[in-house]
Amino acid sequence: MRIILGFILLLLVFPSFGQVTAQWRGPNRNGIYPDKGLLKKWPEGGPQLLLEIKGFGKGYSQPVVYKDVIYITGIKHDTLDVISAFDLKGILLWEKAYSGAWIKSYSSTRCTPTIQNDRIYLVGGLGTICCLDAKDGKEIWSQDPQTEFSGEYHMWGIAESVLLTENAALYVTGGSKASVVAYDKITGKLLWSAKSLGGQRAYASPMLIERNNLKIVLAQTCNDLIGINATNGEVLWNFNVEPYHTFSNGKGVNTNDPIYANGEIFITSGYKHPALMFSLAEDGRSIKLKWQNDSMNVHHGGAILLNGNIYGSNWLTNTKGHWVSVNWETGKTNWVKDWFNKGSIASAEGLLYYYDDKNGNVALVQPDQNDLKIISTFKVDKGDGPYWAHPAIYNGLLYIRHGDILLIYNIKA
Repeated sequence: MRIILGFILLLLVFPSFGQVTAQWRGPNRNGIYPDKGLLKKWPEGGPQLLLEIKGFGKGYSQPVVYKDVIYITGIKHDTLDVISAFDLKGILLWEKAYSGAWIKSYSSTRCTPTIQNDRIYLVGGLGTICCLDAKDGKEIWSQDPQTEFSGEYHMWGIAESVLLTENAALYVTGGSKASVVAYDKITGKLLWSAKSLGGQRAYASPMLIERNNLKIVLAQTCNDLIGINATNGEVLWNFNVEPYHTFSNGKGVNTNDPIYANGEIFITSGYKHPALMFSLAEDGRSIKLKWQNDSMNVHHGGAILLNGNIYGSNWLTNTKGHWVSVNWETGKTNWVKDWFNKGSIASAEGLLYYYDDKNGNVALVQPDQNDLKIISTFKVDKGDGPYWAHPAIYNGLLYIRHGDILLIYNIKA
């Protein structure tokens, strides 16, 4: 009884305590999944394929699993963003069109659902944000910040997943009226808008960090890395990264979420942009550039921090790149290695999962600061288009998306 009363007190004092959030790149948006008891080596030909799901529409977004239901977005009927919910046997439970789709360059859904307390939060391809009931897909609320705040697209539309704070759902608008807006996650009422610093929205999702009890939203536009007070929308600081974008084709293209650890912030994007590391002041109200690295310029596959080293791939062209490791503290390149092609990355139980974005090769990798150590591989030979969706890991299963097909593999030991 004492334990139960203590837990209830925690919920009253800290309303977010105990909330389970299924979201883009795992629980902490850093690409690291908490699963344990996984295979340390795969059988020849890869782990067992348990399930294949198809028919949910074109897309590059990640699947997420919440309360034993798989949620995934895709473009259907050529013009609609649709979210589909499947049980773990692959049976469709419901689907819901939630927005008009981005149908210009690379027309596919890029926005991964964020799910908490049986509510789904989604950004649509035309700039809307909505909240749906996770049990049946019914709309709870919807807003159009693209119109209200004159949000500005970059050339490839929107690739953003909603960030949740204790009481808000956050969205990066870019443009002349605001940089980021926050809605009450229960009612959809506008809570605050952060001042505009100019520039279009980027392709990275915001993330929440904490520095000495100050909760800070890290957001990126095409011009800036921005630190925003999560409580009231005050812009604490910004750093203009565009001067570091010297390659004209990729100017203003910020594509990956930051990595935060021990008071330092790491950002990377493709197109020959150097990776940048910043030191965050003790009070959280300023940053200073610590180092830059020209070897690691991740296209849009994300990066992982493990044991003091950063792992990811770099951009040579839109269809070619190497795999790279960089020391977190010094910015020194550990190694640059060739393995099929650049791609996306995830991690669980201390190992890395590479997903080559041109050929569909998947690798299990032992992180090592001295060399690229491939343990096992297999190849995805189903689906269409670039292999741009990030792998995801839930309950001992590896989820690999390729276009309109989701493949689920058993990686339990």
